[in-house]
Amino acid sequence: MACLLLFLLPLAGCSSPALASNPSPYMGRSGEAGVGPGDVRLWQDGAIFQLVGRMIDSAHARVLVEMYELGRTEIVASLGAAQARGVVVRVITDPTVRASRDSSGQLDLLGVASRAYPIDDGRHQIDHVKLLIADAEAAVGGMNWGRHSERNHDYVLETRVAADVDRLALVFEQDWALAGGRPAPLPAWTGAVAQTFPGTGIRDVLEAALGRAARRVLAEVYTLTDPAVIAELAIASRRGADVRLILDPNQEYNLYPSSLLRSAGVDARWYPVPRGALLHAKIGLFDDELLLGSANWTLSGLGVNHELDITTEDGGVIAAYRTRFEADWSRSQE
Repeated sequence: MACLLLFLLPLAGCSSPALASNPSPYMGRSGEAGVGPGDVRLWQDGAIFQLVGRMIDSAHARVLVEMYELGRTEIVASLGAAQARGVVVRVITDPTVRASRDSSGQLDLLGVASRAYPIDDGRHQIDHVKLLIADAEAAVGGMNWGRHSERNHDYVLETRVAADVDRLALVFEQDWALAGGRPAPLPAWTGAVAQTFPGTGIRDVLEAALGRAARRVLAEVYTLTDPAVIAELAIASRRGADVRLILDPNQEYNLYPSSLLRSAGVDARWYPVPRGALLHAKIGLFDDELLLGSANWTLSGLGVNHELDITTEDGGVIAAYRTRFEADWSRSQE
């Protein structure tokens, strides 16, 4: 174990070229009672891995990870180093992803407790969650920890809001128990954190936000095929909201829905993804409520997979997303 840790640790401080070209997160602020400046922040693209490295490396008590694709050697090394300095580290991965299986084996050698989420093969289910909790802060969003994930356009919300961190920790504990053969599903709840399977929390939040939106719906979505969501988008446009969507052009599943939406008067454009990259985001702004996370707007994402999303009304985060969305919109093609 010691030899492997010594081999991996030098890689922990390495950064990819993508981080150097885009080092700054979009910062949020909050005027809510009891929440100070900087308690909610929106991170994007390769800079997300700066956040991940800082959270793991500075943790003193706990690091909890649930990640669909875990394939970055430097993160595995950081998790091992945290375990070695006395931090309680636990990791849940999806067993269908080879990189995650390989990383789980490395974590075992480093003494890090890891479990595979018991996916339902019959339903073609995956554990699609992307969650990191370190001490009293959490990061949740759409970014995988794959070897080349920094190339993708994606978002993660960092939060230090105690109620949200506590709820995210309960979701992790629910999943840890299930992966250990002791199912203990959480009861349904309402709040900033939403999950799919168990329950339909993300669909409920998404459809409610769409139903309320009176001024705008600005979304960037990797895959959009869910019939109910498509209908709600068209209805929002019909009642006068500014509904604009940016989609990944390499996802063939998006072609027919985008045609339907355009015929209903919804503006939809294709993101100019570089070769080897994806528009991997699952994020939408509904008036002044931002929803983001792991769930694609599909039947699987909203009803089959285990997914995790979060909402915020933080003014700084919303302003930051609007700025980035408008920049992406101007670069995207009809």
